[in-house]
Amino acid sequence: MDTLITINRSRTFGLAKFCVFVAITLIATVIPKYLLAQQSPSSFSMTSVVIETRTDAQRLTMELAEDAGQHALGLMGRQSLASDSGMIFVYARPRRVSMWMKDTLIPLDMLFVRLDGIIESIVERTTPLSLTTIRSEKMVRAVIELNAGTAKRLGIEVGNRVIHDAFNIAK
Repeated sequence: MDTLITINRSRTFGLAKFCVFVAITLIATVIPKYLLAQQSPSSFSMTSVVIETRTDAQRLTMELAEDAGQHALGLMGRQSLASDSGMIFVYARPRRVSMWMKDTLIPLDMLFVRLDGIIESIVERTTPLSLTTIRSEKMVRAVIELNAGTAKRLGIEVGNRVIHDAFNIAK
């Protein structure tokens, strides 16, 4: 005999269907949040970038997001980010990039960097947890995410050059 369970007094499910419903709900909601909580900086390779500003060169320590899985995860779930560190998202080929702040808990500055290493655009002080799309205006090779306010504090501007292996171009 199949046990019947009533949910919201409007639907009656057999026990097996109810278990499937609960399992799908867990997979869709709880497990992604658990995985975000388990994310650590050690899951990404470390690299450094140098950004040549008008007055000097700023060396920053970066976590390197190289593949689609790392691009999707990014800095989501992080409670904090060291002051002169961040994440660099490197794409195999230049493209227009779209990002959002879903599940990202800290405000960020985003630097969109062309294939030649020149900063094409900067979006400052993004809104945590926002679903608003943040896009590059032109084709870019990489995006650098820093703590909100870092670009201004370090004098980083559109047109500055980023030095990193991703931008080495054969001459």
